[in-house]
Amino acid sequence: MDAESLRCLLSGDYGLVEDALDKFNKQNAQVFNFTHFTSTGQWVLIWDKLFAYLADPAMPHRVGCLMAIKVLSRDKTYLNESVTADHLNALLRLAGIGPLAVPCDATEEVQVEALKCLSNMIFQSSKCQEMCLGNASTEGIIRRVKMYKEEAYGYDIKYFDMKLLFLQTAINCDIRAMVRDQLHGLVYLVETLDLFMSQAATFKEFSDKDLDLINEVLKVLFNLTVRSADNLVPEEDEASQFHRLVTVLHDLFFYRTLNRDRIVSLHSNIVNLLTSVPVSCYGELVTPLQQQHLQTKHDEGQEVDEEGSNAIPIVPFEGRNAYVLQVLVDFLRRNFQRAEKKSDQYEMLSPVLTVLIKAIRADAIHRRYVRSVILPPLRDVHDRPEVGKELRNYLCSLLTSPCTQIADLSAELLFVLCKENVGRMIKYTGYGNAAGLFANRGLLGGRSTKASEQYSSDSEDSDTEEYKQLQHAINPVIGCYEPPKPNPLEGMSEEQKEYEAMELVKLMDKLQRQGLIQPCKIGEDGRPQAVDHIMELQEEIPEQQRDYKRKT
Repeated sequence: MDAESLRCLLSGDYGLVEDALDKFNKQNAQVFNFTHFTSTGQWVLIWDKLFAYLADPAMPHRVGCLMAIKVLSRDKTYLNESVTADHLNALLRLAGIGPLAVPCDATEEVQVEALKCLSNMIFQSSKCQEMCLGNASTEGIIRRVKMYKEEAYGYDIKYFDMKLLFLQTAINCDIRAMVRDQLHGLVYLVETLDLFMSQAATFKEFSDKDLDLINEVLKVLFNLTVRSADNLVPEEDEASQFHRLVTVLHDLFFYRTLNRDRIVSLHSNIVNLLTSVPVSCYGELVTPLQQQHLQTKHDEGQEVDEEGSNAIPIVPFEGRNAYVLQVLVDFLRRNFQRAEKKSDQYEMLSPVLTVLIKAIRADAIHRRYVRSVILPPLRDVHDRPEVGKELRNYLCSLLTSPCTQIADLSAELLFVLCKENVGRMIKYTGYGNAAGLFANRGLLGGRSTKASEQYSSDSEDSDTEEYKQLQHAINPVIGCYEPPKPNPLEGMSEEQKEYEAMELVKLMDKLQRQGLIQPCKIGEDGRPQAVDHIMELQEEIPEQQRDYKRKT
């Protein structure tokens, strides 16, 4: 900043200050590197002077002053040592979220710029993050959130309220706990979702601004609920809050957007939030179909209200509307297509796989519907299970993914869809693809799990004629039809066969001694157990033969 501009900005003559602020803000609107200010000491001079101006009630250029603070707060070099509690309190007062006893006379534009400054400072400064535990910022935001129904706050104020609350709850665990447990933030934010949805209920369609607000609320709710474990049974009060939350999320799936591509962001945030919801609350995702709904159903799978408008999509299944499950399955399919790079797989697939696993564990109807989509009766078994463009193929291809978290999630989803039945899992995935799951769970010996007893005994298999015709020639290891091959031992004498067998033993022994392979047998616990010498594998042959005779 040249000497003359700096002199005008620091002069205290508000006529000169106005022009200097305009020039400063225009020149630095897109600047994020302020070395030219920090290295010369100008940053601290300007910072202190701007807050001095804000402390003057007669200061006429609050917006320009706040815009300059917002620009400077992008650089954290001197932020921790320069910011004070008075600075934060001044911004809180101008943002309208200061102490209740301090009235706010700022315009909406001033409040919005103050919220932007606070967001930058809290993001950049650990000192600001700590001070937010002791000041009125969090309580002030929740207080205003509670007033959204009564007061006509503008879009920008609500949007940056949520932005600031998201930052606070994401960065500071203590603030997260305070909002959730002391300020009842979960209740008020769910009510806020409900309010925003009711304002768009006429056509069940969100504008871009509506969607931006909804997404920010969903992100804050994720921060507040992320502590919940999969097996956590919430207490009565918390359970009712979660049930209410899932009911609202269910309704959100039925809203459309003006920009069709943006529906993906909404579904993504809903899915992320559902990962934090206990399984016991997932029943709200699928609702009963009323008789009148079935009577008014359109051919294309939509029901209409009494006035004949406001079309609501339905996917009938066993007397329920499984539309939400269908959306989740479609979301999984879309993310499979988008996750082209291996590095993207965990981020894009983990949330929706987790949600689907929870959903199918929550209710047998959920499981049966998802199974009908992902694991329909087998017809074409000429290709390996991991080859193809269907969801089963994609999931089977992940079973051997180097990303073990994704492999485990895919395996669990398929295993639960198969009622945790080893034979059925092999049928749909092939033994080779499922071996990792069986090894981890002690199922290599083909034993049934205790968990499988929780499922109904009725079979959901309905083998097709195409499958039955080729069933005898399906290789269970690769999971597909394998044409007959010539016997490599045909024409050999018994001595030649014995010689080739011993050569194979020697080769395996050499590989073992070099540490390249580790032969194993199946232990009593159903898991791989290393052997000292490959000849020990012979001990299992009589037992395997007896098992085969019992099964056949």
